[in-house]
Amino acid sequence: MAKIYVASSWRNKIQDETVKILRDLGHEVYDFKNPPKKSGFAWSEIDPKWEDWTTEEYVEALNHPRAVEGFNSDYDAMKWADICVMVLPCGRSANTEAGWMKGAGKKVFVFQPMGQEPELMYKIYDKIITSKEELVEVFSINHDLNEMCDLYESSKDIIHGYLGFNASRAAADLLENLQKMRDIAATYITK
Repeated sequence: MAKIYVASSWRNKIQDETVKILRDLGHEVYDFKNPPKKSGFAWSEIDPKWEDWTTEEYVEALNHPRAVEGFNSDYDAMKWADICVMVLPCGRSANTEAGWMKGAGKKVFVFQPMGQEPELMYKIYDKIITSKEELVEVFSINHDLNEMCDLYESSKDIIHGYLGFNASRAAADLLENLQKMRDIAATYITK
């Protein structure tokens, strides 16, 4: 199971569905709109007239306790995650988050299920995904790996029946290694 940070915009209509698809595939997913044990950050919580701020007011608002809390929640999740899925269309924050994560050595996938203005620098990312079906295909690797683990688990009984207790211990050790391989592979999803 991969730990995924979904970067997008509050206005993006498919962000919620993307989070659901990834969770349904068995991944742990950070949703900036609904972070654990709190609500997602919005500038309007600090000032309903935030869109009229001067640059100085904006810089001052960055230090507001609610802005600090919102930043820390998202930044901690970026550090926690193995993978970023940037869902287009999105704005400056999501592009900053995806860029930071790529610079930190993490996998970044751009999910662009509808036409957008081309962006040359998205070449730095690992893959541009163009449909929900492709999103499911790319992130379904755990299904195959879990199936392998289940098959190996059932083969323990067969090995034990033929070779005795020591073989069973060896089978358990091999199963543990296979599960570790599944976790590692989930962080390196490539197709």
